[in-house]
Amino acid sequence: MTAVTGSDGRLRCGWAVSSSDYELYHDTEWGRPVNGEAALFERISLEAFQSGLSWITILRKREAFREAFAGFNPQAVAGFDDDDVARLLADAGIVRNRAKILATIANARALLALPEGTTLSGILAAHQPAPKAAPAGLADVPAVVPESVALAKALRSHGFRFVGPTTAYAMQQATGYVNDHLATCWVRDRVAFGS
Repeated sequence: MTAVTGSDGRLRCGWAVSSSDYELYHDTEWGRPVNGEAALFERISLEAFQSGLSWITILRKREAFREAFAGFNPQAVAGFDDDDVARLLADAGIVRNRAKILATIANARALLALPEGTTLSGILAAHQPAPKAAPAGLADVPAVVPESVALAKALRSHGFRFVGPTTAYAMQQATGYVNDHLATCWVRDRVAFGS
């Protein structure tokens, strides 16, 4: 699938035109740099929750996730206990998956336990794929690249969970470490890592 005309007449990546939620996310967030450890922690958490589900499900529950997980404050989430897990499993506003909830708590603890001088943003930057030609269509956008395999391995070595190569690549795309907007997408030239 190539770029598709959106509600405002602009060409967008084909996945972004099926709903206004997707269109807004595509235009204002996807592929744009995300700064700060807490913001990256939120993204890695949401990508893990998305595993096996549609992204629109997570996007529409995002505010409920933020409320349930203390705004994705890593210090707060790292302190979650069995009572918090029970609370989260009873929260219909989020995806109630025990393994993903426990992984989010474990990932907050892993983030806080990173060696001095090591950051989540630094780990992502160390595994950033080299710039490549703009994809012509969605078939040209991979689900996994060697760098995402290495990123997943690096994250797991630091104690992160629920971060396989596909989730790692989705995070790289979502947070601006890869620009996979299609060549004819109006957003493509407006996103660049570090801008």
